[in-house]
Amino acid sequence: MAKILAFRKPSAREKNRGKTLCANDFHRWQVVTEKRFDVKRGRLVTVLRCARCGKERLDLL
Repeated sequence: MAKILAFRKPSAREKNRGKTLCANDFHRWQVVTEKRFDVKRGRLVTVLRCARCGKERLDLL
């Protein structure tokens, strides 16, 4: 006989985990080390990317 797995519907809490934080501007920023120098501005920049939604922002040094 085959082993029967019990599947259950994910709860609303599990489905939307982490999405509501970014919608309310509570991002989880991480430093991206690929780009260090901005050619147009001629100075060092820090690129930050949200680990949950992928939105990016710049911090000038």
